[in-house]
Amino acid sequence: MAFKELIIRSYEGQSDRAQVEDLERRCKVGPSQSVLDTMGDPMCRIRNSPMYIMLVAEMDNELVGVIQGSIKMVTVHSHPPKDMAKVGYVLGLRVSPQSRRKGIGSSLVQRLEEWFTSNDVDYAYMATEKDNHASINLFMDKFGYIQFRTPAILINPVNHHPFQISSNIEIARVKVEKAESLYRRFMGSTEFFPSDIGNILRNKLSLGTWVAYFKGDGGFGSDGQVVPNSWAMLSAWNSGEIFKLRLGKAPLSCLLFTKSWSLIDRIFPCLKLPTLPNFFSPFGFCFMYGVYQEGPFSGKLMRALCKFVHNMASKSEHCKVIVTELGGRDELIHHVPHWKLLSCPDLWCIKALKNEGTNTFHELTKTPPRALFVDPREV
Repeated sequence: MAFKELIIRSYEGQSDRAQVEDLERRCKVGPSQSVLDTMGDPMCRIRNSPMYIMLVAEMDNELVGVIQGSIKMVTVHSHPPKDMAKVGYVLGLRVSPQSRRKGIGSSLVQRLEEWFTSNDVDYAYMATEKDNHASINLFMDKFGYIQFRTPAILINPVNHHPFQISSNIEIARVKVEKAESLYRRFMGSTEFFPSDIGNILRNKLSLGTWVAYFKGDGGFGSDGQVVPNSWAMLSAWNSGEIFKLRLGKAPLSCLLFTKSWSLIDRIFPCLKLPTLPNFFSPFGFCFMYGVYQEGPFSGKLMRALCKFVHNMASKSEHCKVIVTELGGRDELIHHVPHWKLLSCPDLWCIKALKNEGTNTFHELTKTPPRALFVDPREV
């Protein structure tokens, strides 16, 4: 059998788009067998990042693999100087089913890491489902990535029944400049907080930033320096505008629950039960990011903000779920509405790309989990 040469090169939109989209459809990801519909733009998940690249693997003029990467500056505690580090995010690794176990995935990861290194990246990291053993084995066993954080992905279905918000709670939209100031002041030291938060807030996919506080509690000063005793804040990102998801399969318990729930809703419509979307058809979602609360009664305010986002999302035909991702031990988890049946843990793995950062890297991976900022551009 003749040896087939593997070529790793940069993605070329005009000539590669159709093949990459076909590959994405054929590669079902993780235990849920999810399929990503990029709606004509295979680079949609990285295009809004400060620096990005997509690499493709080609064999005998056939595209057999693809990987994406992005680079940004984030907060990393104990990393000199000023607790800031340049990180590279690995995502979108796909290899065609008939071409697996030939080292194509490894070649793509290696070439992407070389691109990171050439751009002075301190750490590379990736995220995957905890049950995606193939991905975990590749990155941890072969490339030396280490388990870093296990954030929780919280999912709440959108339904046609709007939620009532307490009349003693004020919800106000915040201008971008003030939102950036608040985020830098109160979340600037949060792990993986992006230095270009202003660009995220100004992006056309960012639907806005809102704060909630109790009426009569003083509100916010014009300069953002004075805040109420209890308050909450979040921003929303329209992920469904750039791609759709579809699940290939779901756990039996989820299927049985869905059928039972739908039957009850038909028999007793007066209960106004929330409805589960059809996850087997393409659906969009709204991602809540920059989720923050402060004060003794801020939990109630966070729940009100989440209801507000739900009511806003319910007006969109294609938005079927609201998603957020929080640190695994973040107290906020108890105040963000979600369905445990739909929610799941995530797994972040990280690797130091510079030898001089060994001590910092060891401290980074051994420190207890802190609050975590999840960039909506990387969802």
